[in-house]
Amino acid sequence: MADHAVSDDPAVQAQLDRLAMLSPGADILGLDRITRLLARLGDPHKALPPVFHVAGTNGKGSTCAFLRAALEAEGHSVHIYTSPHLVRFNERIRVDGALIDDARLARTLERVLDSAEDIGASFFEITTAAAFLAFAEHPANACIIEVGLGGRLDATNVIANPAVCGIAQLGIDHEAFLGKEIAQIAAEKAGIAKTGVPLVTMDYEPHVAAAIATRAAEADARWLPMKTAWDAAVYRERLYYHDAQGRLDMPLPRLAGPHQPMNLALAVAMLRHQQAVRIGESALHTAPLWATWPARLQRLTRGPLVAKLNAAAADRNIWLDGGHNPAAGSALARHFHSDAADAPKLTLLIGMLANKDVEGFLAPFRDRIGHIHSLPVGGHACHPPEVFADLAARWGIGHDAHDDIDAAARAIGAKGDSSPLLIAGSLYLAGEILRANEQYPD
Repeated sequence: MADHAVSDDPAVQAQLDRLAMLSPGADILGLDRITRLLARLGDPHKALPPVFHVAGTNGKGSTCAFLRAALEAEGHSVHIYTSPHLVRFNERIRVDGALIDDARLARTLERVLDSAEDIGASFFEITTAAAFLAFAEHPANACIIEVGLGGRLDATNVIANPAVCGIAQLGIDHEAFLGKEIAQIAAEKAGIAKTGVPLVTMDYEPHVAAAIATRAAEADARWLPMKTAWDAAVYRERLYYHDAQGRLDMPLPRLAGPHQPMNLALAVAMLRHQQAVRIGESALHTAPLWATWPARLQRLTRGPLVAKLNAAAADRNIWLDGGHNPAAGSALARHFHSDAADAPKLTLLIGMLANKDVEGFLAPFRDRIGHIHSLPVGGHACHPPEVFADLAARWGIGHDAHDDIDAAARAIGAKGDSSPLLIAGSLYLAGEILRANEQYPD
């Protein structure tokens, strides 16, 4: 889908405008275009430092954040490629841990676009090529690459010899590209497996694990699933991890959510089952406290948007999450679960893209929702307010529709309600929220 990326820097915006005109307005999977484009650029993907390649439906970004925190705690310089961005396009490409600066980004995009005009490369393919080019031209000790969509045919899968591959939580998403069956989706994610390379995964249902095992065997990869090659559990507010190398007793992640300890455990397992980059136990213990990942159960505590939301009430708990599929809804349900009969209901502010399942996302925590406020996701095809109104009516809760973030914030703030507020449904919406609150990821 079109990304509608914008920049405050004129030179970057000029290249983003070229990209919008050149790139197809739809996601296109396949490795032919990206391979030809990279060849014209001198194959920068073959000159990267050791690569940590991460796929998954949910949790892959958080896993990347834990990998980065541990590697940097060890003193390593790290390149990071993730998607999508929230506020600034630069967030996708971190060179030696820092957002790529505008001057370098403009030059890099220009070089890639100059080479891409007759290839028909997609937005993501051009962005991927730009990241690899920037990384290849700046030394670092490690490179963390997040899969964009799927795995087998994702543009990042041109990396032939990663240090380790990992697969995070799996669920139903992007059905038009990956299929509607979870085993089929798992097989596509496991398409990042490479000959002789460790493939570290979570624990899945038997039919899902079987699909991954088949793909790993076809690639002659070293499959290292949770419960077999490694394991982890939370006990008394600590994470206990063990594998053949021994046991670790670690603090729980600073990142909120009951799903984050297992994302941390996956990152630890990836780090301990690769040989390319040295990592010590002290760095692994530091990672859960250092890792940050915006718009994943992020608390918003100050800023102009928060002020509007709190206009007529005492400070309320305001949570921002980019979740938009059933697995994310289940994670939110676990986080906001309460057995108390008098626990306050959530006020929900939501906007969702038209290709997402609204009821599938909200159903896991429907009993915690007291009122729904809906709004469009700017610049994207999204569900109209009638979808949310119908769902609210069937569930016996209130609904209000708003034209934009400012109108929604003023309406919510004017109610003087102190119930917890969850803003969710889309990473694109999360980016708009952070921009409106003048809270920019760095």
